[in-house]
Amino acid sequence: MISQKMRDSRVLRENPERSAHSRIWWEIAIVLGLSLGQAAVYAIVSIIDRSTQSTPLAQQKTQVNPVQSSREVFDFLYQVLGNLFPLFAVALVIFLLWQPRRSGFRRIGLDLTQPWRDAGGAALLFLAIGVPGILFYAITRLLGITVTVEASTLDTHWWTVPVLILAALRAGLQEEVIIVGYLFTRLRQLGWGTWPIILAAAVLRGSYHLYQGFGPFVGNAIMGVVFGWCYTRWGRVAPLVIAHTLIDIVSFVGYPLAVHLFPHIFA
Repeated sequence: MISQKMRDSRVLRENPERSAHSRIWWEIAIVLGLSLGQAAVYAIVSIIDRSTQSTPLAQQKTQVNPVQSSREVFDFLYQVLGNLFPLFAVALVIFLLWQPRRSGFRRIGLDLTQPWRDAGGAALLFLAIGVPGILFYAITRLLGITVTVEASTLDTHWWTVPVLILAALRAGLQEEVIIVGYLFTRLRQLGWGTWPIILAAAVLRGSYHLYQGFGPFVGNAIMGVVFGWCYTRWGRVAPLVIAHTLIDIVSFVGYPLAVHLFPHIFA
């Protein structure tokens, strides 16, 4: 037993880089397994299920912010809790990225040091991704490769819009902090190049949207490439979070209006 421990200790001393890389891979697996990696697995199973049904994808539908209870107070509580608890995974990765003299927030550029620059970058991304994204969804719906995505089926209450804004903020923080800020940092430590990181993260981003159909997979993967490239240029995740949140707010809150104006596409 003692000799085995001595051998293990010697191996660790001889291969410190290998040991560090192994630890990072395990950390990535745990983080993704607790967050968006889990969502990706479920989404892949979902698209296989949907694609093998007799009903075409174009005639199927899915809900992003469904009603959780027929009683208003409990629906409200479920909605709030369902959007707050995923943020613990965001807090976890910020904690894991924390360094003695540099916070996790500062390390990925999620702070208030450059508000105007972040706002400008967010506006640019919103215009470049948000508007074309809606058009892309409409086209893929007409092509029959995307299910009807009901962005919000919540009943109208005083808290409906605030909860939808909370859901948009949760999605923006969850996806951009974990998939971009955290994953890019760790993959760089593993020696990955810029474009392999961007493409891998983009595919992962698209994969957990597969439950919506193949169109959203492609659209979100393209979004991932653009966001990833911007992050490598700007070194800040804040504009990505702001842009993503704005895109989702427009999608969630504006969904009823879109259904009314274009029922053959959104309904």
